[in-house]
Amino acid sequence: MRFSVSRQAAAPLLAITLATPFIPAFADPAIDTVVVTATRTPQRADEVIPDTTVITSEEIARAGAGSVADLLRRQRGIEIVRNGGPGASTSVFLRGANSNQVVVLIDGVRIGSSTTGAASWNATPLSSIDHIEIVYGPLSALYGADAIGGVVQIFTRKSEGTPSFSASAGAGSYGARQYDAGVHGATGGEHSLSYALSAAREDADGFSSTRPGSSSYNKDDDGYARNSVNGRVAVQLAPGHEAGLQFLKSRLRAQYDSGAASYDTHNEQDIDSYVLFLNDRILPNWRSSLQAARSNDRLGSFTSAAASGASQIDTRQTEFTWQNSFDLNGDSLQVLLGHRKEEVLSSSSTALNRSRITNSVAAAYDLRRGSHLLDLGLRRDQSVYGGKTTGAAGYGYEFSRDLRATASVGTSFRAPTYNELYYPGYGLPTNKPEQGRNVEAGLRYRIAGAELQANYYRNRLTDMLVTVNPCPSRTGSCAYNVNRALLEGLTMSVETRAYGIDLRASADLQDPRDETTGKQLARRSRRHASLTAAHALDRAEFGAELQASGSRFDDAANANRLGGYGLLNLYTTWRFTADWSLLLRLDNVLDKRYELARYYGTTERSWFAALRYGIR
Repeated sequence: MRFSVSRQAAAPLLAITLATPFIPAFADPAIDTVVVTATRTPQRADEVIPDTTVITSEEIARAGAGSVADLLRRQRGIEIVRNGGPGASTSVFLRGANSNQVVVLIDGVRIGSSTTGAASWNATPLSSIDHIEIVYGPLSALYGADAIGGVVQIFTRKSEGTPSFSASAGAGSYGARQYDAGVHGATGGEHSLSYALSAAREDADGFSSTRPGSSSYNKDDDGYARNSVNGRVAVQLAPGHEAGLQFLKSRLRAQYDSGAASYDTHNEQDIDSYVLFLNDRILPNWRSSLQAARSNDRLGSFTSAAASGASQIDTRQTEFTWQNSFDLNGDSLQVLLGHRKEEVLSSSSTALNRSRITNSVAAAYDLRRGSHLLDLGLRRDQSVYGGKTTGAAGYGYEFSRDLRATASVGTSFRAPTYNELYYPGYGLPTNKPEQGRNVEAGLRYRIAGAELQANYYRNRLTDMLVTVNPCPSRTGSCAYNVNRALLEGLTMSVETRAYGIDLRASADLQDPRDETTGKQLARRSRRHASLTAAHALDRAEFGAELQASGSRFDDAANANRLGGYGLLNLYTTWRFTADWSLLLRLDNVLDKRYELARYYGTTERSWFAALRYGIR
C-alpha cells in the first residue's frame, strides 16, 4: 500500500490504536450480541467471520437531530459526502467503495434507485430505526449484485412485551424541530399478536447548501422537512409458525441552490418499503422463511414554475425470497431462491422506462468444529446482463478464548444502472457488470478487558464503469467498462472500559485508487479515525466524540483538494424519572470549517435538545 501519512497526522492515530490497549481496563466487552446480516441467519457476533459492527439503539438515541449518514460516518471504514445539510443528496462510501457498490436493506428489503444504483440516505428517517448492522467486504455470494464494499442493514423497531408508549420532542440550531411517537406491545395466548407503530416529523430552516465559488450559489437558507411512519404486525399461527406485515414510508422535501433565481428550487422524495413474511419451523432442524417485498424510490426536482422546470423519476423493486436453514448437528446449511424485478415506472427520459428481472439461487454452509470456523457461500444470478456466479470462503481459528485470526476470499459484482445502460447520450446497452475480487485477513485480541481488532483487505475491481470521452462506439461521452481500481486498507479498532469510562476508537489507513489513471478515488481520504468516550453516573451519562479525516480530492483528476478536518461533539443524557429523560447535544464544538464536497456547506457549531418519554 502506498500510504503517505505525516508524523503530525500519524500521531493521533497511533495514540488511539496503540496507547489505548495499555490502559488498565476492567470490564470485558459484551459478547452476547446477535447479528443476522453477515450470514443471513441469527448468530453470535463473536462467532461471525466477516468484519461486522452494530450501531445500537442507545447510540441512535444519542445522535440527536443528526441524519443516518451522520451516524454512519462515526463508524470505522465509512466516509460520507453530502451536498449541504441533512436533507441534501448524500453518498456513503464503505471501505472506499462507491455508494452504488453497497447494498442497503431496511428489515431485509433492498432499497435504492434503479437509475443511480444508490440508496436515498437523505430520505431515510433516523427516528424509526432500532439498530443498524454493517458488514464490511464483498457479500455478493449472499446478497447478489452491488455488494462489493459491504452491506448496511437498517432494522426498525420491533414489537414485544407489554404494551408501551414512547414519544419525544426536540429543537436545536438552524431552526431544527423533531417530533416522534410510537406504541408497541404483544398479546399473550396461543395465537399471540405483536405490533409496533411509530410516526415522526423532522424539519429545519437549514443553511445555504452552497458556498461562494459555486456557480449555483445563493446565500438563502435551504431547509428540509421529513415525515415518516413505520409499523410491524405479526401473528403466531401456531407454535413455530408466524405471519406478518412490515412497512416504512418516508417523504422528504429539501431545498437546494440553483443560482440567484427567486424560485424555491427543491426536491421531493418518497421512499417506502412493504414486506409480507411467513416464518415456519417445519422440522426441529428446518426453518423456512418466505418473503414478498416491494420498495419504491420517487424523486421529483423542481427548478421553476414552468412545466419544463420539473423532472420526475419513479423506480420500484419487487422481490420474492424463499430461504431455508437447516441445523446439521451444530453446523448450518442455507439454501435460498430469489426473484427480483427492477422497474423505472416513469422518467423525464422515456428511454429509461424499462424493467429487468434477476433470478437467483444460493447456498451457504457454516461449520463450527472446536477452535475452527468455516463459512462457504456460492450464488448464481441470471439477468439481462448475463449470468454471474460469485463465491466466498472464510476461515477462523481461535487460538484461545481471547485470540482469534480470520482469513477470507470472495468475489462480487455490480450490475450496470439504468443510467449506465439506457440514458440518452450517456448509457450503452452493451455495458457489463463491474467485478471485484477481495482477500482479507483479520485478528481479534482481548487483553486486560480491552478488545482489539485489525482487518487488512485488498479488493481489486475490474470493468469499472466510468465516463469516457470520446465514447468508443459513438461521438461524445458515455459510460464504459474501462477502468480498474484497488481498494486496499487496514482498519484498526479498540473497545475498553477504564476508570468508569467506556472508550471506543478506530483508525482507517486506506489507498482507494483508480489503477487506470493512478489517481486517488474522488472524495475518499487515505486516513480517517474516530474516538468516543462515555461516562455514566446514577441517572446521567456524559460523552465526547472525536472524528478526524485526512485530505481528499473532489474530482477524479485530483485537481481540487479538500482539506482534512477534525470534529468534536459533546452530549449528555439525564434520566430524571423512570420514564422521562433529557438529551443535550453540542456538535462541532470547535466550530471547524470544512467541506465534504467542494463549495457545499457543512454544519457549523450547533446544538440540539430533546425531551423524551418512555424507553427507546
